[in-house]
Amino acid sequence: MMRMAVLGSGSAGNATLVQCGSTLVLVDAGLSAKQLVLRMAMLGIEPEQLDAILLTHEHSDHARGIDVLLRNREIAVYSNALTREALGHKMKSRIPWRVFRSGQEFDLGDLSIQAFKIPHDAAEPVGFVLNGLGTRLSLLSDVGHVTHLMREHLKGSHAIYVEANYDEELLERDTKRPWATKQRISSRHGHLSNNQTATLLSEVACEKLSLVMLSHLSSDCNCPDLASRTISESLRSGGHHKVQVQCANQHQPTEWHEFTSSTPPTESTSVSEVEEYSTTPSLFDAF
Repeated sequence: MMRMAVLGSGSAGNATLVQCGSTLVLVDAGLSAKQLVLRMAMLGIEPEQLDAILLTHEHSDHARGIDVLLRNREIAVYSNALTREALGHKMKSRIPWRVFRSGQEFDLGDLSIQAFKIPHDAAEPVGFVLNGLGTRLSLLSDVGHVTHLMREHLKGSHAIYVEANYDEELLERDTKRPWATKQRISSRHGHLSNNQTATLLSEVACEKLSLVMLSHLSSDCNCPDLASRTISESLRSGGHHKVQVQCANQHQPTEWHEFTSSTPPTESTSVSEVEEYSTTPSLFDAF
């Protein structure tokens, strides 16, 4: 059995818990350390139970809480080399880095993890596919446009966590953001709109898909009802009537969502490709 709970998602911070068998990981840690601990406690989890933190990229709304959270804790942080390089000089704590190569698969407890490149204005942003106990969860946040690589990785998922950042009409009418900011959001290295996400999901949905968790919704240029309706209608039009569509919240965690598969787990043939580092900022600067 695999389960997922989103601690929070939006421009103020993103973090998601995933548990598979005896393995527990936190995907991104963009909330403050205090909020991470409080929201994990609401779900019956203590930080010391974490086996690892997986980082999609270095932006503060995905990595803000790591430094303080690890000040008195030893939790491995998995990222690619460029994300580590972008973050390392900002960290005061001694971070036990585990560096993977984007595009390759590695094992972590009961999980087999695939990290794949995505288009966003960061050093080397990635999405993740987590396979374990016959179940497949795909996580995709902060994406400017849909690529063939993304489609291929999302296919066959039992659950998909994906951003639906803005409604195109609401963004166009928005008066709070300058034109340059709106251009950045809608650019090929910005964020996905509701319509882009709906199209992507209609292309990758399969009979196994039971849950879509929409994330990173804009508080000004989107709303949960609009996002979930746009995606649900698109999925239903493609014959996927049983998929549950939910929206993650910025200010409170979701419940645990469980998904299982009747398909027996398959033995992974991948080779773990992770390099270990434990660095202080001065050591990292010399890397």
